[in-house]
Amino acid sequence: MSHDPGDVALHETQVVTVHYWAAARAAAGTTGDLLPVAGPVTLADVVDRAVALHPDTRLREVLGVCSVLLGDQPVGTTAPQEVVVPPGATVEFLPPFAGG
Repeated sequence: MSHDPGDVALHETQVVTVHYWAAARAAAGTTGDLLPVAGPVTLADVVDRAVALHPDTRLREVLGVCSVLLGDQPVGTTAPQEVVVPPGATVEFLPPFAGG
């Protein structure tokens, strides 16, 4: 992950945990990130902040085609600007998988 969960600064603030799977993991170059937040944020904010942590990558394009889980609930077709991600939540980005 980009941030060490043992970081003192992260213990003083709340975080959103982001997990990347398959092509998203490859694009980010990591399995996930911890995003410090001061309160609820939108899924669009989560995407923007994740992309900012991994500049000069294909991450934005990959995340744009991913299925998203907020906790264990699929986000579905809800616009990212309308999805509220509370502090302490986990967001999972799952790219389309071939085969089956």
